[in-house]
Order: sequence, then structure tokens, then C-alpha cells
Amino acid sequence: MTDTLLIGCAAGFSGDRTDAARPVVDTLIRRGLPAVLIFETLAERTLALAQLARRSDPEAGYEPLLAEMLAPVLADCLAHGIRIVGNFGAANPQAAARRVLALARELGTRAPRVAVVSGDDLSDEAHRGLLHEALGVAAQGLNIASANVYLGAEAIAEALRAGADVVITGRVADPSLTVGPALAHFGWAGDDWDRLARATMAGHLLECGAQVCGGYFADPGFKDVPDLATVGYPIAELDADGGCVIGKAEGTGGCVDEHTVKEQLLYELHDPAAYLTPDVVADITEAWVETVGPDRVRLHGVRGHARPTHLKANVFHAQGWLAEGEISYAGRGAEARARLAGDVLRRRLAECGPLRVDLIGVASVFGDDAGQWLSSQPVGDARDVRLRVALNHTEKQQAERLAREVTALYTCGPAGGGGVRTGLRQRLGTVSCLVPRERVSAQLEFFE
Repeated sequence: MTDTLLIGCAAGFSGDRTDAARPVVDTLIRRGLPAVLIFETLAERTLALAQLARRSDPEAGYEPLLAEMLAPVLADCLAHGIRIVGNFGAANPQAAARRVLALARELGTRAPRVAVVSGDDLSDEAHRGLLHEALGVAAQGLNIASANVYLGAEAIAEALRAGADVVITGRVADPSLTVGPALAHFGWAGDDWDRLARATMAGHLLECGAQVCGGYFADPGFKDVPDLATVGYPIAELDADGGCVIGKAEGTGGCVDEHTVKEQLLYELHDPAAYLTPDVVADITEAWVETVGPDRVRLHGVRGHARPTHLKANVFHAQGWLAEGEISYAGRGAEARARLAGDVLRRRLAECGPLRVDLIGVASVFGDDAGQWLSSQPVGDARDVRLRVALNHTEKQQAERLAREVTALYTCGPAGGGGVRTGLRQRLGTVSCLVPRERVSAQLEFFE
């Protein structure tokens, strides 16, 4: 036990850079303090995709880049006592645990003690009544495929206290990946709301990976970030009161300053007085930041309140098939030809339902699924246009028609179309609800 715990983050989403962990771990080793490496790879959409993957393959459904993320650093983390905590278990944390043990064998390192936190998956029949009760009228007509509730930090802390080298979770709140190690290290009480809130906001600063170090923040000429190509990933220094200093891996690009920290602090925060998590309700209305060194910013003034009585759950439901198609038009009259191609597809696929039509480079980001915004705009003279169309249908056979119709534009559509690309994938929709905390319990098991 020391007065400082270092927590480095090496991923902020599924598919993040697989070389991110190396500089973070090197920095943690050089610092020589108790340390944890976290990986945050699980968004709502990511978990929906993972649920689909597990349905196709019982050994899939966890972070696809798990091995690539861990391989560069697993041996060093084990050798230097750096614990690893990640929600990269997604929809199948047990299979992720087996993959980590296999990776250790492949690397020739000692077998890690791997803990799996589960209990977030409410997909079984035993929880179906709970979901219908929580959703109310929103449950009517839903073909529920799976459901996951946001767990908190306590099971993570329990796993670390029991000696886990690697803790793998499914759906936990993102800041809980930081709160769990802090609970285990400092021995705080479960109702020490101020300390829990401070650790929660430290986790909030870490959870998006490179964002707090200048990634996503950069806006040339307005918010300049040095050497963004080698942007570093963040490291938090937590003290026994939950206070934190945010820095980044040594020898990396990007920057950590008061602007990047403030922007990340407010990111996805609906109510600064009541940031709801399973562990605590955090209040940053009196928070302030202070530069304490190069690429080092301290966060002050976070307060905490009693945790919510209910937990958020995301319910995934079958939503048919999404078909997409693209084709390019260039040169004089390109925009008019792309619009004509979109009109042709609308007429040909009218009985399949609404078709979204975007002109990438002209009207796409600000468009809408109904197409009214695009149709109300005058035809311009854009000479480099990518037409994108999308269709959602409950029947796969009907959705597949879009690919054929887009391909047919080569000779059945306006002049000069090229570069056709099509895709088809199954969709899960998401609705959220609140479930009583006492109706959910986290489970902990070890794989060795």
C-alpha cells in the first residue's frame, strides 16, 4: 500500500489502437508505483454487435482485438505486478478469459490468474419478467434478443483483493474500471461518496483513451495539438482521498492541459450536479482544474452523493436487416446524375419501405432518413459525389434487393457511375430501462 495508485488507460473503444498500451506500460514500470492498466472497449453499439457474434459462434462475442491489445504488454504486466482490468469481455467474458490464458501460453509467460465478473447479462428467461416490468409499454411488440445491465465496481475490487492479475468484465459502467482498483487499493468504504465520486471522475477522464490527451479535441487553428500522429494515452495518479492528477504516457504526442481535461470532464455529462453511475452520484458543479506540470493537470472539488437505487439496462431487440449501397459520380453534372440515381432507387424499391438517400460531399451529415431535407435543396454543381442509399427491412430477402438495384445502376442508371460497394448486416435495436438494484447480482469466478 502506498499513498498513490497509477491507473493507465490503453483503449477508449472497441477497435482502438493496438500499440497504445506499450508506452503506457513502459511509463508505469518506470514510475515504480502500484499500477493498473485498464481497457475500455465497450459501447452500447459494440455490445449489440458482440451479442450477434456470440449467437453465431459460442466462443465469440468478446473484443475482437483482445489478443492484439494484450500481446505487447501481458508479459511485462505480469512480471511487474501491473494488474489489467478491461470490459473487453463484452457479451462473452468467459470466452475472453480462455483467450487470455491461451495468449499467455503462446507468449511463454506464467499463467495469469484471470477473474471474470458476470451477472450483467439479463437475457435468460429468468429475467424476462423483470425486463417487461421495467420496460412497461415499451416492451410491447419487441423481439428481445438480449439485455445487459450496468454493474458497478465492487466485484472488480473483490477480484483484485483476491489476487487477480487480469479482471475481465462484460457491461460495467465505464468509470467503474477505475473505481474498482481504487476501492481495492485504498480500502474505502462502499458509502464513502466523496472519494468514490472523485475516483469516478478520474475514470471518466480516462475512459475515452486518447481524447483527454488531445485526440478528438484537435481542431487546427483553434485547438492545436502537437504531434497528433503519436498521441499518447492517459495515466491518472490517484491519492487516498480520490483526488487525481491526469497525465499521459511519456515520449508520446498530444497534450494534457486544462482545456483537454475540461472538455473530457463534460463529455457525455447530462447533469453536472448528478452524474449517475452504479457506484455513486458524482457532482462536479464546484470542480476546478489546475496545471501542476507539463502535461499534468489536477482535478479538484468533486463531491459525491448516495448511489442510485436503480441500475440502467440496455435491451437489444431484433430490428431486421440493414442494406447499404454506394456509387460514385464525377465531372460535370455529377450532382444531378447522383440525384437522378437516388430517385431511380426510390421508385424501384418503393414497396420495400423508406429509403435513405445521401449525397456524400453535398448532403449527408445534415440529412435525415425521410429525405425531405435533400429534396428541398436546389441542385448544385458538385463534381465529386458519392451516392449512398440505405434500407432497413424485417425480411432479409427484401433487404437484399437494394444491393442488386445499386449494382444495376452501372448500365440502368445515369451516365458515368462507378465504384459500387454494397453491404448487408443484421440489426439490433436498443431501448433502455431502469431495474431495481436488489434484483441484480454480480458474480465472480476465476480461471487459472
